[in-house]
Amino acid sequence: MHPFIRKRNYVPVLATFFVMGFCDVVGIATSYFKQDFSLSESMAGFIPSMVFIWFLVLSVPAALLMNRVGRKTMVQASNVITFAGMLIPLFHYSFATSLVAFVLLGIGNTLLQVSLNPLLTNVVKGESLASCLTVGQVIKAASSFCGPFLALLSASVFGSWKYMFAIYAVFTVLSFILLELTEIKREETQEEGVSVRKAFGLLKDKTILLYFLGIFFIVGVDVGTNTVSAKLLIERCGMAVEKASLGASVYFICRTAGAFLGSFLLARMDEVKYLKINILLAAVCMALLFFAHSEVSILAGIGGIGFFCSSVFSALFSLALKARPEKANEISGFMITGICGGSVIPPLMGAAAQWSGSQAGSLAVISICLLYLIYCAFVARKYAKA
Repeated sequence: MHPFIRKRNYVPVLATFFVMGFCDVVGIATSYFKQDFSLSESMAGFIPSMVFIWFLVLSVPAALLMNRVGRKTMVQASNVITFAGMLIPLFHYSFATSLVAFVLLGIGNTLLQVSLNPLLTNVVKGESLASCLTVGQVIKAASSFCGPFLALLSASVFGSWKYMFAIYAVFTVLSFILLELTEIKREETQEEGVSVRKAFGLLKDKTILLYFLGIFFIVGVDVGTNTVSAKLLIERCGMAVEKASLGASVYFICRTAGAFLGSFLLARMDEVKYLKINILLAAVCMALLFFAHSEVSILAGIGGIGFFCSSVFSALFSLALKARPEKANEISGFMITGICGGSVIPPLMGAAAQWSGSQAGSLAVISICLLYLIYCAFVARKYAKA
């Protein structure tokens, strides 16, 4: 029997990928917060920033700290911080406490993103690693997909959507316990690891800068589309916020399917060719959304963007590593900071929507992100040959 089958200590590590998907609840939560606290579009646009700004601030320092304390300890610390964040709205639900909860969720998720993939390499080796990493990403996508349903379930069964945080808290505790009971041999400490200076020094490399901005904007597209999905259904179809969560559900279903298919395509297709095809198709879906006013057409556009953009992050990350393989540690630490695009794009969307008086302003901001990604895809070949 293959050692990968016999050795079960990879299961708790994979289960923790479900916790990694919790940050995507910020999309549907923004619609609920806007309704519950009577927020303006521009103010609501800042809510995702409370989660994703920490990827810019903490990713590289977290990688440095991980070299000292170990990967498993870092993952467990992220579970503790996430659990604390999930408890806050249950004890006191206000706009201020909700922001604190999402700050803690963002910090916990940053630590988890930095440490969980490396921890998986402690328990899975060889040819099984790539497939196991893919399984982890599918689990994360499934968690994102469950978020809107958990919000709807909590609202209908318990009387308020906020009780989904209790469900998340339970999952986080289970993840912590499973991992704590699992013996995982600690990796050797890296004396010469990632440094802040080395990581951000990569900005001088035009190729790495190209892909870093690509990651920044693809995360902006991801978080932005997730956030605007319910708003479009509310604005154009007159849906209640509870039913409008269907938009986020469709987005994550399609993103999960796209990620699963992308894991096979990227193993057989050149990354640059994959980027060109998928970004152009995503742009077509975005163009559809400007004119879509029926539930079906809006969901088709939202789902299409989720499907075609699902593996763009992986393709860009792979191209960056191939560009400078001798700088893999620094690139890994630096590229993860690009996730902060999820903190910058939504406030711009909120401001644009308020200025234009409709969600067309939000779509325009996402379209600008896609225009850069088209540019990135079509010049990537030149940079790869340089």
